[in-house]
Parts: sequence; C-alpha cells; structure tokens
Amino acid sequence: MEIDLSRPILARNEGLARKNRERLAAAGVFAVDILASPGAGKTTTILATIERLRDRYRIAVIEGDIASRVDAEKVASHGIPAVQINTGGACHLEADMVGRALDALPLDGLDLVIIENVGNLVCPTEFDLGQDARVVILSVPEGHDKPLKYPAIFALADAVVLNKYDTLPVFDFDEGEFRESVARLNGAAPIFPVSATKGDGVADWVEWLAGRIEAARTTT
Repeated sequence: MEIDLSRPILARNEGLARKNRERLAAAGVFAVDILASPGAGKTTTILATIERLRDRYRIAVIEGDIASRVDAEKVASHGIPAVQINTGGACHLEADMVGRALDALPLDGLDLVIIENVGNLVCPTEFDLGQDARVVILSVPEGHDKPLKYPAIFALADAVVLNKYDTLPVFDFDEGEFRESVARLNGAAPIFPVSATKGDGVADWVEWLAGRIEAARTTT
C-alpha cells in the first residue's frame, strides 16, 4: 500500500491558487511568476523589466526567499511597492503565502505583480500561485543541459529568458542544443537571450510580457 501525502497539500494549494487568480482578475492585475536557480539574475532581470514597463503599467513585486529582505529592499529603492516573503526554510512559494502578500498590496492601484520565487528549479514546479504566466530564467554560466536535468519546470514555462547572454563566448554553452532541448519539452515557449545588466535583449522580452498583459485585458 502506498500513501501519497502530497495530494492533500497540492489540492489545498490549488484551491488557494484559484482564489488568488480570481482576486487578481477581479482587480485587473496580471501576475507573472519568475523562477530560476540562485544567481541566475532574477532580481536584476526584474529591475530591468520594471524600468522598461513602469511608464506603461503600475507594478508591484512579491519577493520570495528563505531569509533576508535584500531583494525587496533593492526593488523598493526604485520606488516600486515590494512585499518580502521569508519562507523560513521552504524551497518554494505557495499560494497561501502569495495570498497573504496580496493582502499587503493596493491591488486596485496595480496592473502587474511580479512574483520572484525562491531560487530553485525543482520545488516550485508543482505549486500554482494563481499567476497568469510562468517564466523561467536560466543564465549561460549554468550550462545548456539544464532543461534535460530539470525538464518539468521548462515544460511548464510560458517563456524562457536566457540571461547573461553576453558571457556566451566565455562558457561552454551550446545554444543550439539548449534551444532544441527546450523545444522538445515545450515547443510553445519563446526563448529570449538577454543581458539584464547591460540591457541587451530586454526590449524583446518586455514586449512579449506586455503583449500577454494586454491579451489578458481583452479577455476579462
């Protein structure tokens, strides 16, 4: 006999994620969940995204981390509302955590909520947060084989950002193999080569996100 203890946890999470999604939709807010390994450049990419979109959309950020307020403070220093979630050891965010963070945000005055999940390519995969889109960031130094090692998260992604693209000549990163691996797992997900620190490629990624935001508005 086998007892799957994950089922009641995931079922509860799915119910809370549905409530988050309904709440965000009622307020006209688009939510994007950003997933990546530690050091991939999540916060840097988020800040570059904010700079491109802040004149078009009212933005807030939910920061997930095991400990510290470093990333939330970085975002807040740019004049963007930020809520920090410290998971106390948990390797992913869950829908109830995000729901409590939404309580602290002025949803009626927002258009976009960016959720920076805990740095991990495994744990966050099965936990729906109520987001409208999931985006995976991979940095060139991590290697082109990551979609093969962590297929589930790439299979669920709505888009993939290949960050630190300017370092491509320095590392043994086979871009063709990377793209083929992602395409086999998820042929619908676009890949955006980006250097978040320099701003290269950010415009294409941002326009894709803006397109998703506008498309969501036409269906509500």
